[in-house]
Amino acid sequence: MLAHNEDDWGDRVVNLYKVPAQKYSPADSVTLRRHGKLSQVPQTQAYLWLEMPGLEFSDSYINEYGVTITSDACPSKEDQPEITDGGIGYQLRRLMAERAQTAREAVKIGAALVEKFGYVSSGRTYSIAGPKETWMLAVVKGKHWVARRVPDNQVAIIPNYYTIDYINLKDTVNFMGSPDIIDYAVKRGWYKPETDGKFNFRKVYGSPKSLENIVNKARHWVILNHLSKKKYDIDDEFPFSFVPKQAVDLSMLFEQLRNHYEGTEFDLTGGKQGNPHKQKTMSVCSMTNQYGFVAQLRNNMPKETAHVLWWAPRRPCTSAFVPLYPSMNEVEECYTTDSWEEALKNHFNKIEDFQKAFPDNSYHVLNRFVKIYDAHYFTKGLKRRQKMKKLETKLLNNQSRFEAKILRKLRKTPEKVPELLRKYSFKYLKKDFIFPNGLGA
Repeated sequence: MLAHNEDDWGDRVVNLYKVPAQKYSPADSVTLRRHGKLSQVPQTQAYLWLEMPGLEFSDSYINEYGVTITSDACPSKEDQPEITDGGIGYQLRRLMAERAQTAREAVKIGAALVEKFGYVSSGRTYSIAGPKETWMLAVVKGKHWVARRVPDNQVAIIPNYYTIDYINLKDTVNFMGSPDIIDYAVKRGWYKPETDGKFNFRKVYGSPKSLENIVNKARHWVILNHLSKKKYDIDDEFPFSFVPKQAVDLSMLFEQLRNHYEGTEFDLTGGKQGNPHKQKTMSVCSMTNQYGFVAQLRNNMPKETAHVLWWAPRRPCTSAFVPLYPSMNEVEECYTTDSWEEALKNHFNKIEDFQKAFPDNSYHVLNRFVKIYDAHYFTKGLKRRQKMKKLETKLLNNQSRFEAKILRKLRKTPEKVPELLRKYSFKYLKKDFIFPNGLGA
């Protein structure tokens, strides 16, 4: 499972697209945003695309093989990056989603692109999950990178700083990285082996300001203490990953993405009044949340039912996590604009008024309601939260029954499955259900 909240400022929109598999000729190529080019592959995978128009590093993807990709900004120390042909930024995760059938393959694809073009942002960690493995790929501005596999029985948490610490590139089952990742740090004066001890990627390459930022530390700390056997103080050194105190399920991850520091010193509302999203220390569920999701990826089922993106549009605390199956045929119009081809072509168009640019997008209604819930969170907002949790319980309890129905259809009338998947998901994401008629809903 991979859980993520996407944070970006403003009343924006999120478009959801189903992109079909595509075939290409040997002459076809891909042009990057800054005009670099690479050869196209013979065939790409189908995937669901969560698009945030105008933004370079906020989209998320889940493809037909369950490869799920999202990211967190992780500022680095790098100020002398090597960039070729303008570098790569926006298309990195898209190309991984289009070309990979496993998480490990996605890491190798992403790393090769970083080495070829150079990464254009200060630093970032891509969380890449599949039905068999989950990885974190940490990239540094320029051409340096490391990747670490999350052990199968463990949990890893990341806010907006690097969390990959100790690496062993000889252990190719669990680590990958630039061959000169240590030598380059020595050359730059960031790492002195004779005095600094064992090489720690996050400390050597990470921006000290980011590593010490209380917003990052507190969000990491609160989820860690919810799930870990061991209790940590805010200034402790946190592990890259850990064995949880109990088996983690979907509903637990839904609740972690709704966290406002309840019951800790960082919750200034006292659990009684005020807006929990507008606190001194930014919470996991915050003012800037645009969507949350938990990807459920299984390796013992046909791909039509094996992979599910449980998506909560806008704020997780006042939305339900609803299952989206990547094998559905299309997306309801209230969550999309034009075709995916037009969306890709227009993604970086300057947008001065989201209402005019995307007049029918359901996010405009959601943006109005989150303001109402923020102003009355401990009355209307909490009632809404409980209602959404009841819906999730219903959906979780019905999941095996629904998927058994889909498996029967796959044997008898497989051509009907994509439409059945679409109808099931959007039954609960239609405007007349997900958007309340009254403020107390």
